[in-house]
Amino acid sequence: MNKKTKILVMRYRFIGDTVLTVPFLRNLRYAYPDAQIDLMVAPVSGEIIDKCPYVDNFIYFDTTKKHRYENKDGQQKKTFWSYVKILREQKYDKVYVLKRSLSSAFLAFAAGIKERIGFDTECRRLLLTKSVHYEENKHEINCFLDVLKADGIEVKDNYLENWVTPEEEEEVKKIMRINNVNPDSSTKKVIIHATSGNRKKEWAKDKWAEVITRLSNDYGVQVVFNGTKNDSQTYEEIMSSIKEELKIPPVNFCGCFNLRKTLAFTKQCDLIAGCDSGNLHIAASVNVPVIGIYGPMNTEKWKAYGKDNVVIKTDLPCQPCGLKKKCKRDYQCIKDITINEVMTEIEHKIPLQIQA
Repeated sequence: MNKKTKILVMRYRFIGDTVLTVPFLRNLRYAYPDAQIDLMVAPVSGEIIDKCPYVDNFIYFDTTKKHRYENKDGQQKKTFWSYVKILREQKYDKVYVLKRSLSSAFLAFAAGIKERIGFDTECRRLLLTKSVHYEENKHEINCFLDVLKADGIEVKDNYLENWVTPEEEEEVKKIMRINNVNPDSSTKKVIIHATSGNRKKEWAKDKWAEVITRLSNDYGVQVVFNGTKNDSQTYEEIMSSIKEELKIPPVNFCGCFNLRKTLAFTKQCDLIAGCDSGNLHIAASVNVPVIGIYGPMNTEKWKAYGKDNVVIKTDLPCQPCGLKKKCKRDYQCIKDITINEVMTEIEHKIPLQIQA
């Protein structure tokens, strides 16, 4: 009896990074239809693709509080060496180390996995059996696919996708109705996502306030907010700066949804306009149009994937800095983006009619 090939893919960290692994996983499955393919992910961000049909098992990597991840199902945090033991016991034939850190390559090496393929970053070549050049100005999805190509695997496509269950959709619709947002109405529903994991990527609150006012009063759009409970304060500050009465008051869903339901909620909306964050990648993965406001980061690499998604950015000589040094311009790159630029793109993206 032939032994089933066992393959591990390692990409544990943030939500957006996790979403962007899907085209890699799909093409890997094309090449190995009968293999066992396991994915090592972070305990919370991994949930965003835990319905992915190309993965057999998820391994939740959680050793540190550095990134403030929650425990998966209340499990205790493990040591690095406990994961070495877990991986050794699985006896993987091959590992793709899509995470670029030295520690991730060392984990694959220490686990004794025979074939170790990954990027040539952080002096990792000696730990890998095949190293792949990492392109700083290529989208992360295509960088991942470069790893497959370097291993002799044909890449058939590169589109982004994600999966929502009917049960998740119905539960989200119920919560929306309770909060007076009809998911089945013809009223356009636009997510305004004003927060990011790094405040330096955020657009000014008073500018968001003006965008919200125009959407509500000029176009009759139902604006919605979504995020963690901690994000609510940002939206409260935005709303407190709006002095005129809004025809359709925005609804704040911050803290209402876990990551899976955030995916289902996003799918119910017509558009997301927001700053550089994982939520833009979530929207792109369920084919919701994205208007992204970008500042310090490299949009060639980190923009919401898809030819119809919009990038709004300035063009300063210091861009992109990647937040790797102190900004001498006080983040002029994002401050210079105007309200009219954002409104123009929204008007192009979804049909809006001036309200009487």
